[in-house]
Amino acid sequence: MRFSKQYQVQSDQTVDLGKIDPDGHDAELNKAEAEPLIQHYAERLRDLQYRLYAESGQSLLICLQAMDAGGKDGTIKHVLGYMNPQGCRVQAFKQPTPEEQAHDFLWRAHRATPARGEVAIFNRSYYENVLVTRVHGLIDEATCEKRYAAINQFERHLTDNGTHILKFYLHISKQEQLKRLKKRLDDPSRWWKVSEADFKEREHWDDYQHAFENIFSHCSSKAAPWFIVPANHKWYRNLVVSRIVVEYLDALDLQLPEATADIEAIRNTYCT
Repeated sequence: MRFSKQYQVQSDQTVDLGKIDPDGHDAELNKAEAEPLIQHYAERLRDLQYRLYAESGQSLLICLQAMDAGGKDGTIKHVLGYMNPQGCRVQAFKQPTPEEQAHDFLWRAHRATPARGEVAIFNRSYYENVLVTRVHGLIDEATCEKRYAAINQFERHLTDNGTHILKFYLHISKQEQLKRLKKRLDDPSRWWKVSEADFKEREHWDDYQHAFENIFSHCSSKAAPWFIVPANHKWYRNLVVSRIVVEYLDALDLQLPEATADIEAIRNTYCT
């Protein structure tokens, strides 16, 4: 069985996050033993991304979602940050601008999708439009259902046109979130990340969990799967994400293009 299967949400699967342990990790592996493995997968990821960029026929979209302090930035820094910026970029989705609000909810996401040969990492994503909006009653259930359908169609359009999609939910506990938020308060170098809203949103924890469960049930497919990653242990989160991405790219059998120049003629003319 592929490693990713144990974390992948199957199509139309009913998900209960309360039954998934955010502390879950390989009992036979500790942080010290995991570090060389994470490094190995990070280096392999860099090589595979180089091949994807050189081949320039396919692209990869990685969506990261989590509760506040769930580890999206850390995952980008410690795992996905190994990729070459020439063919990889990160797109953060914050509060929509007036221009973005004047278009349909998927407009700004479509503009940010990766070109052929490119990897795009969405730090939050278009799924915010069925998360925050639903939790705070900005859209009703009927509108939410329509948006699920629009998202599925959008992702199908991308995959039909050569974009591979991997979506990760970094699953932390409510207690771990509070621990991380408090840690920010104790570190002046991280005060810029502190927002009162992050603490107030904790009042809606159960509503967000339910909203995520609905997303997984409606919007995980074989072509654009969701993976629920236990993320209380940062080292295990990094191991799982890196291994899944490498496993997926490895399966694409990416090939370097053939040379377009006469290598031997260039070598004999200019290098002797």
